Amino acid sequence: MKITNETKVGALAAVAIAVLIVGYSYLKGNDVFSRENEFYAKYDRVDGLTASKPVLVNGYQIGRVSQLTLLPNGQILVQFKVRPEFSIPKNTVAKLESTDLLGGKAIVFQLGTGSDYAINGDTLNANVQKDLMQQVEPVQKKAEQIIARMDSILSSVNSTLNPEFQRNFDRSFASIARTLENLEKTSKTVDGLVSGQSSKISGIMSNLESITANFKNNNEKISAIMNNLEKVSDDVARANFAQTINEANKAVADLQTIVSKINSGTGTLGQLINDERMYNNLNNAAGNLDKLMIDLKANPKRYVSFSVFGGKKE
Repeated sequence: MKITNETKVGALAAVAIAVLIVGYSYLKGNDVFSRENEFYAKYDRVDGLTASKPVLVNGYQIGRVSQLTLLPNGQILVQFKVRPEFSIPKNTVAKLESTDLLGGKAIVFQLGTGSDYAINGDTLNANVQKDLMQQVEPVQKKAEQIIARMDSILSSVNSTLNPEFQRNFDRSFASIARTLENLEKTSKTVDGLVSGQSSKISGIMSNLESITANFKNNNEKISAIMNNLEKVSDDVARANFAQTINEANKAVADLQTIVSKINSGTGTLGQLINDERMYNNLNNAAGNLDKLMIDLKANPKRYVSFSVFGGKKE
């Protein structure tokens, strides 16, 4: 049987139409060659989400978006198909996330932890994540503010750094450099001294170690000596102090006895102070003695006579 050209053209056209339909369905997210589970999620906004966008779990594609439907309340019902070998828990969240800076979207499953799995036709929980540009926008604003402040600070610093200040700044750095150089020389000198005297230092440290060891070994003896010294010093201090107090008390008592005798008129000093007659007698005796001395000066022959030749006294 001979096939006419018209039949061949018709069969070729039918195959082309079938391939076109299958390809169109595949581009829309419908796989006509395999049976897939259908799930749904509702979103308030689906900016950038279209049919055939991937459904991902930890970056691995398990399905595609098959259809988007606008509901009467303004929400968008998204249908996506998942390969049957993947089990999806019912508490899984279908997150609408950005995949690039150009605003491309994808469905990312945040798998739940329950053992109750969703079946074909179930509606999953939905969540919309801000796209990358919306996330970057607050950071961009803060960065712009920081840059503006830094520009203001740099302008202030630039106006402050006048030529005189710069010269002073350079001199300060030069002075710091010289100081560091001197410190380096000093450290080298100290290192040389330490290296040259290392044997002596070792000997000194050995002697100190020996002395400390002796102190440690004789710690009990030193403690006993210190206790004895403390006891002796305390005894001496107490003895001297008590003796001094006793002698002072005795002297005060003797002085009080003398004062009492004087006040009572006992003894010569007491009578002299308290007896007016003795005062008067002493005063009269002094007056008579004074008169006698005057008369003796005026009439010495009356009291003293002598002769050179041994004449008889009248």
